[in-house]
Amino acid sequence: MFIDIHVHASPRRHPEITRANGSHYPDAETLIQMMDNAHIDKACIMAGVSPECRYTVVTVEDVVGLCAQYPDRLIPFCNLDPRYLTNDASADFSNLLGAFKDMGCKGVGECTFNLPFDDPRCLNLFEAVEDAGLPLTFHIGPEIGGCYGIFDDPGLPRLENVLKTFPGLMFLGHSQAFWAEIGANVVEDGRRLPYPKGPVEPGRVVELMRAYPNLLGDLSAGSGYNAISRDPEFGCAFLEEFQDRLFWGTDIANDPQDLPIVAWFDKLKTERLISEDAFEKITWKNANRLLGLGLA
Repeated sequence: MFIDIHVHASPRRHPEITRANGSHYPDAETLIQMMDNAHIDKACIMAGVSPECRYTVVTVEDVVGLCAQYPDRLIPFCNLDPRYLTNDASADFSNLLGAFKDMGCKGVGECTFNLPFDDPRCLNLFEAVEDAGLPLTFHIGPEIGGCYGIFDDPGLPRLENVLKTFPGLMFLGHSQAFWAEIGANVVEDGRRLPYPKGPVEPGRVVELMRAYPNLLGDLSAGSGYNAISRDPEFGCAFLEEFQDRLFWGTDIANDPQDLPIVAWFDKLKTERLISEDAFEKITWKNANRLLGLGLA
């Protein structure tokens, strides 16, 4: 079984309203076709509500509606922007999160707001999500402005502080600026490398995952794939060490889209490069446990 921890879809499409690469999010029917082609059994649809990285808003209600079309295949995530309601740290998100849980949402994400991790409004949101008992998927941005994602400096010191502050909140780490830090030396000529290549000297992601059990790894997109495939020997050892806290995914966001992690995990299984236990946990059992899906 494969449970995809991170995909995108939208109920709307306009020929003149496209993503930066000219593509659109798939609709529910197309998403299911893509999943079938990749032998994906279930997938978590992210909501997109922040102005950064949004060519079109995908509301929580949109996601719930998409999932209702294929309730045995699609799993809804909700989302909130920390600037909602009052645009300060006094906003009370408890009612919204309670309503989203009642609607069937199993997590929060993908959080792409371009604010520092330690902005008081972000801390307020993290506290509310921790109280709600939902996991949170974040995308890290390398700077303020000109990109999307929660900002952190090289070395991820702000992320470490929130991991300490909210030990009960399960953070699913995602994006280039996150997964690049699986290795050391992520800055070159003053620029943070989005997809470092070659052998891995263990970096901050490894350190943080060893130190903080509430940091989980979302392996979706090119960033997650690159992190575990650029140095296959290291990647397999990483998958084994953190087999209880890693989550398989694709980050489907385009129609069509290449999904290299599918072939990579096929290779890991057929060549027995990781244990059967690690493979099963990463591809579906961890998601089943984290999201409370109740699968056998």
